[in-house]
Amino acid sequence: MKKFDKQPFDQQKAKAIGFTLGVHAIALIGLLYLGMTPPPKPPKELKTYLVSADQIADINNEQSSQTVKETETAPPVAENTPTPTDINKDLAAEQAKSALAKQVIEEKKKEVLQAKEKAIAEAKQKEALEAEAKEKATAEAKEKAAAEAKQKATEAKHQEVLQAKQKAAAEAKEKAVAEAKQKATEAKHQEALQAKQKAAAEAKEKAATEAKQKATEAKHQEALQAKQKAAAEAKEKAAAEAKQKATEAKHQEALQAKQKAAAEAKEKAAAEAKQKATEAKHQEALQAKQKAAAEAKEKAVAEAKQKATEAKHQEALQAKQKAAAEAKEKAAAEAKQKATEAKEKAAAEAKQKAAEDAANKKAESRKIASSAKHDFQQKIYRVWDVPSGSKGKTASVRVTLSDSGSVTSVLVNSSDPDVKASVEAAIRQAAPYPMPSDPDARRDARSFSATFTAKQ
Repeated sequence: MKKFDKQPFDQQKAKAIGFTLGVHAIALIGLLYLGMTPPPKPPKELKTYLVSADQIADINNEQSSQTVKETETAPPVAENTPTPTDINKDLAAEQAKSALAKQVIEEKKKEVLQAKEKAIAEAKQKEALEAEAKEKATAEAKEKAAAEAKQKATEAKHQEVLQAKQKAAAEAKEKAVAEAKQKATEAKHQEALQAKQKAAAEAKEKAATEAKQKATEAKHQEALQAKQKAAAEAKEKAAAEAKQKATEAKHQEALQAKQKAAAEAKEKAAAEAKQKATEAKHQEALQAKQKAAAEAKEKAVAEAKQKATEAKHQEALQAKQKAAAEAKEKAAAEAKQKATEAKEKAAAEAKQKAAEDAANKKAESRKIASSAKHDFQQKIYRVWDVPSGSKGKTASVRVTLSDSGSVTSVLVNSSDPDVKASVEAAIRQAAPYPMPSDPDARRDARSFSATFTAKQ
């Protein structure tokens, strides 16, 4: 685009007025010069006299008489008196000179008038050319200003989108950190409570087993074996319960980790919070377990002393009850083992089925989301006003939608600014987009990338 130096309107107007006045001043000076200059003198006319034969004879006679009288005193020379014919001729010559002078003056006036009109016409033509150049410069300046404004608006829009994206990421990270802290606190409290209860129960059971074992050692070896068997069964039961709880906790942690893996910042914050919570939880659980074990041991010792005294009086009764208890415990252990195996088998089958159902549902959700994204692109193509002369040019887009289908952010990359602006306008014009009813498919369809190619 050509660049013209912009001049204030008053300065341009002053130049035009000065130029016009200068042209008029030159024209007036020319008129005055032509008016004051005397007209050119016409060439002197030759006087012709008509002489008759008698006049010639008289002239010859005069010449002869002059020759005869040379020695005589010359007579006075006769004056050359003009004849009426000569007077008329002089008068006609003067009139002709006057008419010629008037004609020359008229021609001069016409030339001056024509020069003035020509100067005025040239001044008007020059003014018209200057006005046309000024209008052209103004139009080009407006076009340049419009292009610059359009470019600035595009850059400002891109900057706003980038800032909004950064702000959303920061907010998501802060929210993830807060949620992770809250979940970690709740999990720590719950696990500490469970660990304390479990430690108390294990310590109480262990103390009871040890007391019972010490009481029966002095009596019979069989009682010792029975107590050891009961302790082993209790230990197996505790191990099975601990294993089941560990499996459930592991499954719960895996599910939480999968949910937190949606965003990098959120995952990092959750991992750090989880690590800190695990360390704090382990420390508190260890302290609670040690305290509960000490309390339970003291209580068990006291109870064991009391039970040992009572055991001496109940020896016969215990021996009888022991056989029945062993048979009952064996049957209960077998039934419990079978129930545990059946429960584990059912849990494994249910887990496998749930995994298969989740995989099928996830695949169906992806299929629905993919179809929705394709529909979104077709809708954008239908409303896209492709700029002229942009055939073959492409634009890559990244669009984020809300749950209702409205546009929350648009990022367009293209080498042609017109194609870039038209694609962004088409994306916003096509909103709102029809979102899938399935929550997982709708969440997947909220963000999509595409490449648009101009076909005309």
